[in-house]
Amino acid sequence: MRDLTQGSIPKHIVRLALPMAAGMIFQTLYFLVDLWFVARLGDAAVAGVGAAGNVQYIVMALTQVLGVGTMALISHAVGRKDRDDANLIFNQSVVWAAVCAVVTVIGGYLLCEYYMSTVGADAATHDAGVTYLRWFIPGLGLQFALVSMGAALRGTGIVKPMMLVQILTVILNIVLAPVLIAGWGTGRALGVAGAGLASTIAIAAGVLLMLGYFFRLEHYVYFQRALLTVRMDVLRRMLKIGVPPGAEFALMFVFTAVNYYVIRDFGAAAQAGYGIGARVMQSIFLPAMAIAFSAAPLAGQNMGAGHLDRVRETFRWAAILGSALMVVLTLVCQWHPELFVQGFTNEAAVVIVAAEFLHIISWNFVTTGINFTCSGMFQALGNTLPSLLSSASRLLTFALPALWLSRQASFKLRHLWWLSVVTTMVQAVFAVWLLRNELARREAVKRETVPA
Repeated sequence: MRDLTQGSIPKHIVRLALPMAAGMIFQTLYFLVDLWFVARLGDAAVAGVGAAGNVQYIVMALTQVLGVGTMALISHAVGRKDRDDANLIFNQSVVWAAVCAVVTVIGGYLLCEYYMSTVGADAATHDAGVTYLRWFIPGLGLQFALVSMGAALRGTGIVKPMMLVQILTVILNIVLAPVLIAGWGTGRALGVAGAGLASTIAIAAGVLLMLGYFFRLEHYVYFQRALLTVRMDVLRRMLKIGVPPGAEFALMFVFTAVNYYVIRDFGAAAQAGYGIGARVMQSIFLPAMAIAFSAAPLAGQNMGAGHLDRVRETFRWAAILGSALMVVLTLVCQWHPELFVQGFTNEAAVVIVAAEFLHIISWNFVTTGINFTCSGMFQALGNTLPSLLSSASRLLTFALPALWLSRQASFKLRHLWWLSVVTTMVQAVFAVWLLRNELARREAVKRETVPA
């Protein structure tokens, strides 16, 4: 356990963010390597895997419920120096990780055909997506265990073990991708099925590594058989904090599904271009997300300790550092964005769509970073509903206008990208306003409870 209630705020952010960023950079490398091999299979494969990969947002929504609730409650317990409660939260998180894994696997196999029939541009895209999902669904289920254990460590201020596990699993995934997708060394190319299987194997290895760490090295929170039973009171505490962030990720699924639905009339090349552009964009976001995510346990421990001045300072420094990094990434994407995508496909139509997407969407990188930071701060405060409200506002500002635009005779893909930029900026303004109000309310409550 590391005490984050003392010492320099910016130093704590950097110390927490660097290991997270390292793991995320390796994750970025995997995304790009995996995309490169899938792109060799053609536009339908890229479009199918991209659309199928959107299902991960649903799983991420559920893992957010578990992970955010675990991290926030454990960080608050650490701030209060209440180890027993921290350990109770960890063991309950493990129980619900197992339950969620079973539900994910069963639901995934039942619904994958229906989902791909809704968003696939054609039969080939549909078949590629379904094949990929059938091999990736077990990995999606195993992600709950990784998130549970990683969130527990993050709540105690420890991030390096999870970073090392991420790096090792990504290396394994990178090694497996050409073997399983393209058949290197075996002569048996599995195509998109290999992409899904490689991810599942790598995630399973990560779970085993984290279990080994907890059994051998972790002592602040640990597996305790007596606590591995269902406790509905603890679940309610976790859900109160975790459900709104989970709903935020579910909204990301909705927004991405709207994009695929709206552009499907432009054909598989357009969906492939968007799929490549979105993967590259997600990869670019990851290091900046590390800064935002580091703010959550830092502010959470200080919230538990009652240091509201340090909570406010955490937001200020996280926003400054995250925005500075996002400005650099924006400038990079304004300079020949096609360089980011040409290595993945030789199809001119796909490159044009992906490059235009990155060139336009990069204008919302800074505001996206601010949205990430606000979300992390609401998690630390233990009130995540305002963050959900800011994300849900895009149902009105983005989703509905996008569906209306798609029915207009003059509709172009760039209209959709610009709509996303504008609405993300509006969301950031709303999120900052909500956060300022929440911090002011907490400070007013603290003044009222302090004896004169």
